[in-house]
Amino acid sequence: MKKNYGLFFVVLLVFLGMIACNQRKNSSTMAVRQHEVTIVGAMKDAMWKGELFGKVQLDTLPKKAPLFGIGPVAYMRGEIMLLDGKTYVSEVTSDSTMSVSIIPEVAAPFFVYAEVSEWEEIVIPFEVKTLQDIENFLVKNTATRNQPVPFMVKGSVSQATIHVQNLPEGTKVTSPQEAHQGQVSYKITDAPVTMVGFFSEEHQGVFTHHDTFLHIHLLNDEQDMMGHLDAVSLKKARLFLPKGLSDNITPK
Repeated sequence: MKKNYGLFFVVLLVFLGMIACNQRKNSSTMAVRQHEVTIVGAMKDAMWKGELFGKVQLDTLPKKAPLFGIGPVAYMRGEIMLLDGKTYVSEVTSDSTMSVSIIPEVAAPFFVYAEVSEWEEIVIPFEVKTLQDIENFLVKNTATRNQPVPFMVKGSVSQATIHVQNLPEGTKVTSPQEAHQGQVSYKITDAPVTMVGFFSEEHQGVFTHHDTFLHIHLLNDEQDMMGHLDAVSLKKARLFLPKGLSDNITPK
């Protein structure tokens, strides 16, 4: 009888241990899903196949937590920046001016977004200034290389170059060169800004161009300039990651 009781307790301990492991596993999975990135469509399908129509309507996205995302307007007629649940849309008005409005009903041919309930500030070296510096920092320090990472940058820039898509109506697209017809670039100098970006080493041609692991949109604090970030010189800025993901980055 004593041996039977001993065996019973051993089995019971093993069973309880398995339950605890499963609970920890499920808890970990839930933590990741809280910041899971959603991708709709693909840049390469718009650029090479001419799939410029709206594949996602932003006012239909879930709203369990504040949303952050970026992409172009359907038919490449503007840029979209989803910031804390607000949908900013920029459109070209001239070679030197643009309009920026909040339009929840806008659609995009490809779009990347994430639900983020809480951000955590990450200390980055002072010498991180350019787009390449930001990319190098994330490449060297992030441990989630097989998963897209949403991030924000807040601060001021010495200068920045952004562009807004402005494809002539009815244009047929079969290459990136054709897709960028009408695109207008704008310069920003000595201005406070907010950037929403996504980093991934696995999604070139999906939501980043083939020569970069970053896709970033920039909005100035006056909210009258917003677009795809092509170049930047950070003056004083802070990097933010979703809370929990920051454990994967160790600033040097």
